[in-house]
Amino acid sequence: MSISAIPLYLVAGLAFGTGGILPLNISRSFIHIGAEIGVLLLLFMLGLEYSGDQLKESLRKGAGGGILDIVLNFPPGFIAGYLLGWSTLASVLLGGVTFISSSGIVARVLSELSRHKCPETPMVLSILVQEDLFMAVYLPLVAVLIVGGDTQRILISVSIAVVAVLIALYAALNYGPLFSRLISSNSDEVVLLTAFGSLLLVAGVAERLRVSAAIGAFLVGIAISGPMAEQSYRLLSPLRDLFAAIFFFFFGLEVDPRSLPPVLLVAAILAVVTTLTKLATGYWATRGEGFKTRFRLRAGLTLVAHGEFSIVIAGLGVVIEPRLGALSAAYVLLMAILGPMAARLVR
Repeated sequence: MSISAIPLYLVAGLAFGTGGILPLNISRSFIHIGAEIGVLLLLFMLGLEYSGDQLKESLRKGAGGGILDIVLNFPPGFIAGYLLGWSTLASVLLGGVTFISSSGIVARVLSELSRHKCPETPMVLSILVQEDLFMAVYLPLVAVLIVGGDTQRILISVSIAVVAVLIALYAALNYGPLFSRLISSNSDEVVLLTAFGSLLLVAGVAERLRVSAAIGAFLVGIAISGPMAEQSYRLLSPLRDLFAAIFFFFFGLEVDPRSLPPVLLVAAILAVVTTLTKLATGYWATRGEGFKTRFRLRAGLTLVAHGEFSIVIAGLGVVIEPRLGALSAAYVLLMAILGPMAARLVR
């Protein structure tokens, strides 16, 4: 069984970051930008593999799986926060940490294992998209609550995020072929710059509107179809591999190993519980004809990894609960290493 490169990038980041065995004096801002580009490219190229019609179908069939995902994976973090004596809002934030899978890691795992065309993959993507849509409401909501915003600010912030996501989703599903024709070209340079520029533009607008830049990148990939999709995939694959490595390295770089031991036991318990709940989510979501037991198990195990969104949530919450940062870092590190390995357990 081959070993994923993802855990190696994470461990390298731990070793060379603050508190590691050989801290490096490097430009954190440069690596941070590279890491953001890495996750955007992972999601964009995952979107290239699927058409708008396939996404519509998977979202329609996967609605039940998305609801079960929330029901099973939000409570472990919320309950853990309550048992630790944290405030209700801090517990809600830890629930978000345990709920959201890492779109970036899952995208990388699917690429490494060549599972884009596997029967369970559309359902896995459906759950990921629903999680990102949920984050479009969740993140603006908790951000306003943390700073003590009133009801009006909450409604405005959430409404902007929801409307932006719905417009982007509608455009990607209904005007993808038109967009592909507009940016098509026989020149590799033109295609490279146009596709990459469109990706960064949409992701930037999404970020300004407090919407997931990752789902914006995924929808741009969905919108590009036909020969243009094949050409874009060929040209951007090397960039994806480079910046994806930077993304995982930066993730490890941001974690101080000295902060992990005090919270490692709680993080390990949460990791075990949510590995089982994610497995149950994928297994139930792929019930029905055409899904063998191994496909259903693979769906659940692919969803195990947690990453970028969990760290974003923890970053928001450290101002109200300092322990949230260390616990989330330990938990996400365990899940980011365990996830790619778990996805390989069932062939």
